[in-house]
Amino acid sequence: MQYEAVIGLEVHAELQTASKMFCGCPVVDATIAAPNTAVCPVCSGMPGVLPVVNKKAVEYAIRVALALNCEVARTSIFARKNYFYPDLPKGYQISQYEQPLAENGELIIDTPQGEKTIRIRRVHMEEDTGKLTHVITDEGESYSLVDLNRSGVSLLEIVSEPDLSSPEEVTAYASGLRDIVRTLGVNSGDMEKGVIRFEANVSIRPVGSKELGTRVEIKNLNTFRGMERAIRYEFQRQSALLDAGLPVIQETLGWDETLGVTYSQRGKEEAHDYRYFPEPDLPPLVVEKEWIDQIRAQLPELPRACMLRLQQQYSLPLEETRMLASDVDTMNFFEECVRSDPSIPPRTVANWIIGQLFAWFNSSGETITSVKIKPIDLMSLLRFVQSERINKNTAKSVLEMMLQTGNQATTIIAEQGLEQVSDHVEIEELVMRILVENPEQVTAYLNGKETLENWFFGQAMRAAKGKANPLIIKDLLSEKLSKLK
Repeated sequence: MQYEAVIGLEVHAELQTASKMFCGCPVVDATIAAPNTAVCPVCSGMPGVLPVVNKKAVEYAIRVALALNCEVARTSIFARKNYFYPDLPKGYQISQYEQPLAENGELIIDTPQGEKTIRIRRVHMEEDTGKLTHVITDEGESYSLVDLNRSGVSLLEIVSEPDLSSPEEVTAYASGLRDIVRTLGVNSGDMEKGVIRFEANVSIRPVGSKELGTRVEIKNLNTFRGMERAIRYEFQRQSALLDAGLPVIQETLGWDETLGVTYSQRGKEEAHDYRYFPEPDLPPLVVEKEWIDQIRAQLPELPRACMLRLQQQYSLPLEETRMLASDVDTMNFFEECVRSDPSIPPRTVANWIIGQLFAWFNSSGETITSVKIKPIDLMSLLRFVQSERINKNTAKSVLEMMLQTGNQATTIIAEQGLEQVSDHVEIEELVMRILVENPEQVTAYLNGKETLENWFFGQAMRAAKGKANPLIIKDLLSEKLSKLK
């Protein structure tokens, strides 16, 4: 039987506030800070302490809700979500359930079939848990260490409706959300550090059926690739179960990236298992309409709107505009380049940023805001290429030196004598010398091995040490070979 997937996504994004959700402890990088150094009686769950809501966290949460076209509730309620786990010091998590901060939003994604609207059920606030590190000694003994630095950090949960139907759609939706929270400045989007985490609810049903199947939840997916692999595996696993006449069990699963399989963690909890009830130590969260309107007015241009504008304004392909618009600093860098010199086509600028600069970011770990060059520096280099004073290969080498040293293109080209030779007489002499010095290859070319023209071109470029204008070399080479025929 043929099946189709029905997928919903829960996204947990840590909010980049200076202090935690309900106390004054600083938010630290849990991957490098010494364990349990940003902890107080409130976030460590000591009895008799009182939480206080972080106003900046509420502002950030409203910012995200508005960007997702949600209805922001004027009054929302914090609740206690009761469960017992070693990294949850109070034995409950302060969250929102029956009356969340915002509901009924949407996010538009691009699919091979066109645009698709993914409904967002709710956006609510909660506190993060601590972190467990599991240790196995050389003697085979095992134990776990608890770090509460992350405990109590402001967390935003974004829950979609089950509107996604493929791993590719899930990645498009998840990356779209990550782009939004990064653009809004509320989350870095750094998946390696766990500041944004994904959980997929996956079920399958016969193609054409309207009934939902039994769903499983795959927890803590920290890479897009891992998420796609986990969903594909789960689709195949559930399909095999149903084909064999066996039921799919509702449960919470983990994902083993090394083995490429899901594994059972526990039975899937329902709302009644958590015994939600209103947090007695916090009053209802009331936000004024004027404050919501003020936050709405301060929203920046969002990634999708930016993508469509760049596509229309600069006639760029969809994929290039998506890459530029996914990060506000990259988009600003691109537009500053284009404004500084309209004579260079925007497509050329985009290609250099997406190709050469992105490659540098991947290898160096730098970002668009930390590199040693500014938009004006890149455009200075591109003018050398446009005027044919250097060729593209030389320009790539010059750009790498600029990124390494911070020196200007003009300085590097002058000091290393890289400026391109475009003198026809000089290049003609070079081409003739290559043909005279390689009579066997010339004979083979005249006997029909016409691919040798590329070999002659390479020899000429090598002899010119890459400085000769390649277009002139090609034209003269073609001319001389044609005459020999």
